[in-house]
Amino acid sequence: MFSELILAAFLFSEEAGPQSSLLDVNPGLVIWTIIIFTLLLLLLRKTAWKPIISALDEREKTIRESLDKAEEARKEAERILAENKERLAKAEEEVQRIVEQGREYAEKLKEQILAESEEQARKKIEEAEQAIERKQQEAFAQLRSEIAEIAVNAAEKIIKETLDKEKQKKLVDSYLNELKNN
Repeated sequence: MFSELILAAFLFSEEAGPQSSLLDVNPGLVIWTIIIFTLLLLLLRKTAWKPIISALDEREKTIRESLDKAEEARKEAERILAENKERLAKAEEEVQRIVEQGREYAEKLKEQILAESEEQARKKIEEAEQAIERKQQEAFAQLRSEIAEIAVNAAEKIIKETLDKEKQKKLVDSYLNELKNN
């Protein structure tokens, strides 16, 4: 039908004849052009306009949804970035705390080791001093007993010639008492 109208308009314009120029206004051609244009407009409105408008609306909706999703994604990315920064700051604080605890523990351990070393050294010195004291006392006791024995033997030899047994014993006892007091 549409093609028939176009053909009719074309034929009608041919009937005007060769004397008409392109700039001449032909009222029949104008009417047919308006009629065909109106029909074409109605036909396009019925068949193509709604799909074009709906396609444009769908495209606009898709673009709007894409922009909304992009905005949501940007906000989500910013939130995740903020969370990551916060986690990183917490991790750095935790690392600093752990390092500080390690330093404190190392310092306490160093002080404890030094205190234990000093205590062990002091105990060994005391033990050595006590051992020296014991050895010295043992040596003095042994020396005293040897001196007493030598003195008794010497005195016995001397006194045998001059004293009796009772006087010898008193002399040795007094000598031993003097040694103990010294």
